[in-house]
Amino acid sequence: MKWRGRRESSNVEDRRGMSGGTLLGGGIGGLILILVFTFLGGDPTDLMNSLQTTDNNNSGSYEETEQEKERSEFVSVVLADTEDVWSEIFRQEGLVYKEPTLVLYTNSVQSTCGTSSASVGPFYCPGDQKLYIDLSFYDELQQRFDAPGDFAMAYVVAHEVGHHVQTLLGTSDKIMPLRQRLSEEEFNKYLVRFELQADYLAGVWARHAQGMGLLEEGDLDEALNAASAVGDDTLQKQARGYVVPESFTHGTSEQRKRWFYKGFQSGSLEGGDTFNARDL
Repeated sequence: MKWRGRRESSNVEDRRGMSGGTLLGGGIGGLILILVFTFLGGDPTDLMNSLQTTDNNNSGSYEETEQEKERSEFVSVVLADTEDVWSEIFRQEGLVYKEPTLVLYTNSVQSTCGTSSASVGPFYCPGDQKLYIDLSFYDELQQRFDAPGDFAMAYVVAHEVGHHVQTLLGTSDKIMPLRQRLSEEEFNKYLVRFELQADYLAGVWARHAQGMGLLEEGDLDEALNAASAVGDDTLQKQARGYVVPESFTHGTSEQRKRWFYKGFQSGSLEGGDTFNARDL
């Protein structure tokens, strides 16, 4: 991806070097936590289990390496691109796009949704409308998931921004109450469609990035490879040796690739209604 020397977003909050705390008593509770879907495809209850009752403490100034500096600049440029793209799409729909904040952290972080560790991967919290990323996830993409390339990480950012778009469009508010009325297995089916829609929205952004002349040869393949690498079936096979479809919360590798590519082909909000799609 062509990103060097380009505009960086001003909506970046650097909390690296700070220890994570939490809202006393778990903050706004488990209902919001359920909706903080981690990119890794893990169980959302991991966030609840990581809740603590300590305050945020600054452990001193953080000294980033040259590699970390490059990565922080990269995700900031990607975030700026998502701002440009979604602001224009919202304008065309007669809406106003409210830009999210990207929080960089190390090890653990406090959000309105509670405290989570870097092990849950990048996530979006609808309560404070912020994206949270520990840049060490870049290494995980390459080493654990065999998904190298800068556009693989761009896909990660775009996916979480997709959740922000869902929040602004009211989709998150429609899904939230279902948790109280449905069984876990039934609710998981909605989670899958929710996550696949975020993949679609990431694809929409990628299409516009291509139209801006930002994509380089192999970038699309990097994103598709990353989407495939974090499918529920692939992750469960790696962790357990078998899959449990009833526990899927993000979609299979094939589904994640398919919906990202659908968004890339479309480049618009139309076509991204995963909730009414007969075939995922």
